[in-house]
Amino acid sequence: MADDDRVEGSMKKIKGSLKEGAGKVLGDSKMEAEGKMDKAEGKVQNTVGGIKDTLRGK
Repeated sequence: MADDDRVEGSMKKIKGSLKEGAGKVLGDSKMEAEGKMDKAEGKVQNTVGGIKDTLRGK
């Protein structure tokens, strides 16, 4: 099973993409920026989870 960080990171990336898209459509620059931040956070968390999986030999 994948590390929880990978799962949570992927979900944050998806949420961030949706939020960023909604911000663009609505013209809400704050929401768009938050979406970009969520995506970046998710990417980092996903990477950390991948490293943990590698260290465990998965």
